[in-house]
Amino acid sequence: MNGAAKGAIIGGVFLAMLGGTGYGVYALVGDSGDGKDDDTSVQAAKGSGPVGTKEAAATAKAFLAAWAAGDERVAADLTNNAAAAQTAVGDFRTKAYVSKAVITPGQPNGTTVPFKVEAEITYEGTTKPLAYDSQLTVVRGVSSGKPLVDWQPSVIHPQLQKDGKLRAGAASSPPVKAVDRNGEELSPEKYPSLRQILDELRQNYGSRAGGRPGAEVWIEPALKEAPKRTLLTLVEGEPSTLKTYLDAKVQAAAEQAVAKYPEASVVAVQPSNGHILAVANHRTDGFNAAMRGARAPGSTMKIVTGAMLLDRGLVAADKPAECTKDVAWGGRTFHNLKNFALPGATFATSFAKSCNTAFIKPIDDVRDDAALSKEAKEVFGIGLDWKTGIASADGKVPVATGAEEAAGYIGQGQITMNPLNVASITATARTGVFRQPLLVSPDLDGRKIATAQRRMKSSVQQQLTSMMRMTATGDGTGAKAMASVGGSDKGAKTGSAEVDGAGSPDSWFTGFRGDLAAAAMVEGGGHGGDTAGPIVAEVLKAG
Repeated sequence: MNGAAKGAIIGGVFLAMLGGTGYGVYALVGDSGDGKDDDTSVQAAKGSGPVGTKEAAATAKAFLAAWAAGDERVAADLTNNAAAAQTAVGDFRTKAYVSKAVITPGQPNGTTVPFKVEAEITYEGTTKPLAYDSQLTVVRGVSSGKPLVDWQPSVIHPQLQKDGKLRAGAASSPPVKAVDRNGEELSPEKYPSLRQILDELRQNYGSRAGGRPGAEVWIEPALKEAPKRTLLTLVEGEPSTLKTYLDAKVQAAAEQAVAKYPEASVVAVQPSNGHILAVANHRTDGFNAAMRGARAPGSTMKIVTGAMLLDRGLVAADKPAECTKDVAWGGRTFHNLKNFALPGATFATSFAKSCNTAFIKPIDDVRDDAALSKEAKEVFGIGLDWKTGIASADGKVPVATGAEEAAGYIGQGQITMNPLNVASITATARTGVFRQPLLVSPDLDGRKIATAQRRMKSSVQQQLTSMMRMTATGDGTGAKAMASVGGSDKGAKTGSAEVDGAGSPDSWFTGFRGDLAAAAMVEGGGHGGDTAGPIVAEVLKAG
């Protein structure tokens, strides 16, 4: 402990006063419960083999004591990354403005030790509490042989990721009261999936929408373009009101729908104007896969492939399309699910039944390796650098040859999409016109909105939507999922995308009902109609 700190251990409780620093009192509550004095600042002896529970507990106690006392040097030397730990522990006091903290270790679970931090943040005369739980793991030092805390930023705070920082101070932008298209407030407490999106909207538009910044405690991400995550408001700012195109009712349905399936994401778009009505994710990593994901979309891509084949006059909805159990192209054999075949079936039936071979067989007549890429970009607006209002990933339909080209026709190979892209594809099929998806009005910042080179031919649009309607009814692959969606003006397309190394394919589903289109993806969810389908159905019913 440095010379500025005075310490004592009383009844198993470590106390330290940081004299002359102005940071107040720090304390660590011991976990021995036996009232014995124990010098927690003593470094553990060199050992070998796996770290034992007693070693883990003693090392954790020593580290937490040093951290609580504000002695970053001692704390750092008890970790396997002294440089990073010293900076983070020092910043806890100096840049997160922690004026007082009590850190209480819990019972070790092997080499993992949970603990509770009860801190007070003091900034410009205002003090507020900040409490949270975290944990650390103790490992054997590679060179020293000593038990050491395996340093991770999450030791300081559980929401910290690599190169992230805990900070406090004046906010860089005013707080934002986001409202839906009808003026209803959208709070992260009521709509958890929107937390990251609302943070990003605040970062992008808070200063443009007016208001006055306050003071906060936040998680500062490593990437500058990523939004800060506010943990605690120290001084209330004056919020500005930001109108979005979201719909609270549809958003609520989306949140509830994805909550039923792990690693699920969904987006809803209004075809007539491109407005994004809902975005929801249910993921362990907190990633906005609904708008930023990039995975093979499986047979939902057949909407684009079908449009391309119809556009070139190579197929027609009511004309026969050879659907054999398999087809070879580019040295690779492609199969239908369970090797089914549809002798004498029309192209519409092959679409509704999701026959892979019926979509690959015409490839020889296309005679243009870039045909699918052109259709995706020129008609569906894929790859045109969408500016939705927050960061989003464009779909990718690269030019391919051989087996990769054939794989692309059924949404595999090099093609990547996310639910936002696929929902927009369905919206374009529904109206025949690409309208770039938007979360907020472009008038807020004057950003340029993407426009497609040409609209879909009327005859193509009519056939495409009729095939999607067939898929959503009768014995189409989307009929079961869409059965609960009322009305006759509804359509769908299922998709299952194989992922290398995954035990089960990704589940994709997209559909429309009236002036609402939605798409969902469940990683490892299996057949499109089984998991992603019910999510889309619930969202469509809410609209």
